[in-house]
Amino acid sequence: MEETVRLTDLSIGYQTKKQVTVVAEHLNAAIHSGELTCLLGRNGIGKSTLLRTLSAFQPALGGIIEMLNGQRLRVGEQSSGMQPKAITQYTDKQLSRLIGVVLTEKPDVRNMTIEELVGMGRSPYTGFWGSLDAEDHRIVDEAIALVGIESLKGRFIHTLSDGERQKVMIAKALAQQTPIIYLDEPTAFLDFPSKVEMMQLLHRLAQQQKKTIFLSTHDVELSLQLADCIWLMEPGKLNVGSPRQLAAEGALSRFIEHKGILFNAQTLTIRVTE
Repeated sequence: MEETVRLTDLSIGYQTKKQVTVVAEHLNAAIHSGELTCLLGRNGIGKSTLLRTLSAFQPALGGIIEMLNGQRLRVGEQSSGMQPKAITQYTDKQLSRLIGVVLTEKPDVRNMTIEELVGMGRSPYTGFWGSLDAEDHRIVDEAIALVGIESLKGRFIHTLSDGERQKVMIAKALAQQTPIIYLDEPTAFLDFPSKVEMMQLLHRLAQQQKKTIFLSTHDVELSLQLADCIWLMEPGKLNVGSPRQLAAEGALSRFIEHKGILFNAQTLTIRVTE
């Protein structure tokens, strides 16, 4: 698969007037189109900080994030021969056509239909007044169909379940027509069947739409079963590879196994012993 995002010696954290707090450093990795990549790690290890830095919500402390097909501002356009370009070289408007972000927070909106919320994904293209034309409405309908929520048309956002609301937010990101979609804990607040359905949906979208889909999650077992690539953050180290590669290297055992918890590297399953 084609590389779309590359990290080179990246350092992440926070900087104030008085001090610099480094959360993680010397991160080197790449994200590929057509793959579902899951970011795993213990609480406090820096997953959210890394996701915010990749999304350009906060600056890196050092190193570089490159968009390898950054001049392809619409999905489907030819990208051969494009040169890597640092994320800091893009304007906010350009980034809005490159990166879609789906956050954990529930949208605080009432009296808005799902079509209206999904239509907000068209804002990078609609100009100052934000009016949707016929092509915009077609793209909105297509995004709604891709996530399978046609039956929800006409419903108000505040009447939806958590799972339905997450699908609407993903449809909004699809309507934005970005080649890259980042998601922060997309399965949070969902029951187990809905978690599975959500991960299957994201995997299918990555493969069928050739999207670059990268998400942080605490759902380890689902990630091991459905992710094409795992980024596993450990203190001082970022492990990158397929679930089986990281299992063979012992990285997953170090992460998962504790007293009463066993990890089977052959079957990629977790068992509680007491």
